[in-house]
Amino acid sequence: MIVSAHTVGLLQENCYLLVDEEARRCVLVDPGAEGERLVAAVRASGADLEAVWLTHAHIDHFGGLAAVKRAWDVPVYLHPADAPLWAVASRQAAAYGLPFEAPPPVDRALSDGETLRVGTLHFVVVHTPGHAPGHCIFEGHGIAFAGDLVFAGSVGRTDLPLSDPRAMQVSLERAATLPPETVLYPGHGPVTTMGAELRSNPFLTGAARVLGA
Repeated sequence: MIVSAHTVGLLQENCYLLVDEEARRCVLVDPGAEGERLVAAVRASGADLEAVWLTHAHIDHFGGLAAVKRAWDVPVYLHPADAPLWAVASRQAAAYGLPFEAPPPVDRALSDGETLRVGTLHFVVVHTPGHAPGHCIFEGHGIAFAGDLVFAGSVGRTDLPLSDPRAMQVSLERAATLPPETVLYPGHGPVTTMGAELRSNPFLTGAARVLGA
């Protein structure tokens, strides 16, 4: 398994290319911007793209999707609770002054607890609303693609349209049950581990106390 990070766009979002070396299959997680650059990265990997997994529908996480879909007609996965955000993506982009090309519609609806596969790899979808109503993380093989749920030393904002601070707290408590050695690949900033965040992240230490960790 290879995970390569590609930090893209004005908001410095982390897109991840997950490759199953054995099967030579791959997925893109959150192609946030610079779509042609991400297309080049997929081609350079030598793996066949199977799908795009979206943690949520803020434009900095799927602004490069249109270019990817032009290159490969692969299914795009998103939780249906984020449909309202998807519908106003062009307005989101205009409000932030970000370049944006609207992609085709989402192909597949994510659901909590389902398993996504790429080659021989398998990841469980964990619905973690708060930052966005349909926010999900993808967990498996000792890693988790955390989107904007938790960052190194911080967490995703809850002052945005359709954000929910109470739901965010519940989601953080749920994420805190992941093994401490779980490597977190966040939507922004450096890679971290759940154990490191439980020890030092001020937004996670409360969750740790709730769980008795």
